[in-house]
Amino acid sequence: MAQPVPNAKGLPDQQLSFSYMQQKGQVPGLKSVSNSVSSSHNQGDAQHLPDFTMPVPQTLRQPAQTQRSSRTQPLSQTGARSSQPTNSQQAIHPNRQNFAYGAVGSKPTRVASNDFFTIGPYRKRKDQSRVSVVERYDILGYIAAGTYGKVYQARGKLGAFKDNLYAIKKFKTDSKDNEVAHYTGISQSAIREMSLCKELNHKNISKLSEIILERKCIYMVFEFAEHDLLQIIHYHSHPEPRPIPQLTLKSALYQILQGLSFLHQNWILHRDLKPANIMVTSDGIIKIGDLGLARKFNNPLQGLYSGDKVVVTIWYRAAELLLGARHYTPAIDMWAVGCILAELLSLRPLFKGEETKMDNKKQIPFQENQLLKILEILGTPTLEKWPSLNSYPEYPQLSRFTLFPSNLKAWYHTNGGTNKNCLKLLSQLLEYDPSKRINALEALKHPWFQENPKPVANIFEESKFEYPQRKIQKEDIDILGKGQGQGPYNRMQHYGVHHGKRAYPVANGAEYELNRKRLR
Repeated sequence: MAQPVPNAKGLPDQQLSFSYMQQKGQVPGLKSVSNSVSSSHNQGDAQHLPDFTMPVPQTLRQPAQTQRSSRTQPLSQTGARSSQPTNSQQAIHPNRQNFAYGAVGSKPTRVASNDFFTIGPYRKRKDQSRVSVVERYDILGYIAAGTYGKVYQARGKLGAFKDNLYAIKKFKTDSKDNEVAHYTGISQSAIREMSLCKELNHKNISKLSEIILERKCIYMVFEFAEHDLLQIIHYHSHPEPRPIPQLTLKSALYQILQGLSFLHQNWILHRDLKPANIMVTSDGIIKIGDLGLARKFNNPLQGLYSGDKVVVTIWYRAAELLLGARHYTPAIDMWAVGCILAELLSLRPLFKGEETKMDNKKQIPFQENQLLKILEILGTPTLEKWPSLNSYPEYPQLSRFTLFPSNLKAWYHTNGGTNKNCLKLLSQLLEYDPSKRINALEALKHPWFQENPKPVANIFEESKFEYPQRKIQKEDIDILGKGQGQGPYNRMQHYGVHHGKRAYPVANGAEYELNRKRLR
């Protein structure tokens, strides 16, 4: 083995640097022996150097071969660094037994295995510490299903959640029999909804209790609401039409505007307002839910259109969106509120058009039938009333239609409307020009809400109607997958494997129509 070349004083470089530091007082606790060390160096007798090994805290000790600098080790004949200490190192520490940074005679410290800090062991430890969703909640049934997945009713089991009712939204995964074949990560819609709901806190917005990640599935746990506006509208329209009480209607719309005003003041567009997404608690409190299409618009990373080319359910989609608007404002939510107000008054959708399906995903089809339904009631828009009309991509399509006069007033009186201020608010919400459309703050100060009866906190106050609670399906509640659920129905098949039955059970007759609308 090659030996280090001595310097001018006849000492290896390591000993020379050590002696130099000692003489300059840079090695603590060695002043008393500095002369003896210097004399030893001058004589070139490295074998008589004292052992100055200083103890180091146990947490800093590591195996010698990992701490020894490769630069201080000579090359062997094969060109590789030697794992044995050099003569100079043995000379400096003759009694040391190859324990790096430890006191003389100390024992080597046990360290973690090489894979301790890799993702595998971490994930295993994390999974072992998690509490399953079925251990936290007792799944009572499922409420609804859609393109996003399913919503279940559940009762809390642990801590502050115990005995309270919740709605658990499970996002759909690319799976077969609940086994993820190709995991594509978390959808953009889920990320937006989770990030926004964690920040939002308002009495008229559905409150998010917690988020659970289990078996590559996301579960969002919300406070439970016993009713929704679609169910209330259906209750009043079947078997025969019965108008919604004015106090209930006015209070419901006022609370919707309160929640929407909160969203808009925080630079958030909902983009999917409709009766099915507006919940009502048993205490008569409105809760705006389903923020899957919501997004912030104050400083977007990309344009609103490039992110989501189609927003808002077709019956509640604003005129500017139907004309191909690439940029839009909170006015699209206000248009949807106008459609909801008209539906509460007439107990049926105001613009019930037929949606043109998308054949080529790269090009959004023109919704001719839906725009026709709007023109028949609101009349044909003109450049005089809507100056920016000719700037929309689908503006040339308007030449297909004949000219229609405005029939909103006639429609309002035909459906039993008598209040002029209510009609005025409806027309302001359905204003063609989005820059002239009333906003949420202005709508809350509208004269209609100043009249008696004034809005109240409980929309069911003074109501003689007893609304049934949302229908809960007591089958197919295996939220984790086939055979993994708990409770009396844990042997039910996983949804989508119903032995020839429909993947999502629905009721017959009128209730079938209700569920069909809910899933649109």
